[in-house]
Amino acid sequence: MRPASALLLALLCLGAALPAQSAKPAAKAAPRPVDRFAIRPDEKIAWHDVRATDLEGRAFPDAERKSYFDRLPAEADGKVTSAVWGLSRDSAGMVFRFRTDATTIYAHYKVTKPQLAMPHMPATGVSGLDLYARDQDGRWRWVQVARPGAQEMKIRLADGLDAGEREYAIYLPLFNGVEFLHVGVPEGKQLTGLKPRAKPVVFYGTSITHGACATRPGMVHTGILGRRFDVPVVNLGFSGNGRMDKEVGDFLVRIDAAAYVIDCLPNMNAAAVREKCVPLVKQLRAARPDTPIILVEDRRNTDSWLKASLRKHHDDNHAALKAAYEQLVKEGVQGLSYVPGDHLYGDDADGATDGSHASDLGFFRQADIFEPFLKAALRR
Repeated sequence: MRPASALLLALLCLGAALPAQSAKPAAKAAPRPVDRFAIRPDEKIAWHDVRATDLEGRAFPDAERKSYFDRLPAEADGKVTSAVWGLSRDSAGMVFRFRTDATTIYAHYKVTKPQLAMPHMPATGVSGLDLYARDQDGRWRWVQVARPGAQEMKIRLADGLDAGEREYAIYLPLFNGVEFLHVGVPEGKQLTGLKPRAKPVVFYGTSITHGACATRPGMVHTGILGRRFDVPVVNLGFSGNGRMDKEVGDFLVRIDAAAYVIDCLPNMNAAAVREKCVPLVKQLRAARPDTPIILVEDRRNTDSWLKASLRKHHDDNHAALKAAYEQLVKEGVQGLSYVPGDHLYGDDADGATDGSHASDLGFFRQADIFEPFLKAALRR
């Protein structure tokens, strides 16, 4: 026998002697994680349409609106700029307050725009619902936020809550509109909507006032201050379009406000401030002689420490606003206060998401600086 044939025969014999190996079973697919916010088919829910109670943050009657969730009345379409009108259809600043003894809270809502997030702002802030509750000491504390994955969401917003009746507040999306919002509790539990409180603090401003770039709707400084002072808030921030316009002033004066906060400088330059600030304040004062008016300098972009052109822009803006304020005081206009802008985001360049728009940290820092001015205006 040839050597090669002998080797082949030996290998065949060895193979016959080895035990047969069974084929390995196919690996099972990993189970999909359970969506803790999904509603189970067996859950029986009583739904409450928020329109049956009304929302805080809506400053004009239903009859004057194109949509229930608009921030300006229908007549503003064609009077304010098209950009302001479009942005006014976002639900920024609106809040549904209610009491319930439920340990599970549900939400069914639909937003108007398919873009749920922005490159520098998450869907939770742009299109989410943000749930807060009062604790045993009466303080507002965060509970849970909706995580938008589609224009229409039907979710368990929070569950496993401690037993007992308490007050809750749901902040609506910042940079999306809302078609409808229903809040649910398990059948047999109570839900009582709370009517809006009177005399809101009215903020008129830019994308920062509008809410960019908070991770959640309740994290904007307007909302933070609303909780700290336990007052209603109207948010009239218009991204890129807070410019002290008389046409917006025409609607501001129709709101019976506890205070007006004018925070438009991030969308303006010094020439525009010189042109528009004094007329806007006089417009407000003529219609509302006793309502405090707070003027706010623009924040400094967090990269301005390294850019001379930005530093000059902020310096010029601040000087123009200060000159307008001093002119108004000299002319005898009462009830004005002035918020410096140098430290609104802090001093470490970490208060913004993109240099311009506040992060959650920046919003908290702004709220801290606004607080004493608002406290004086509200006589707290």
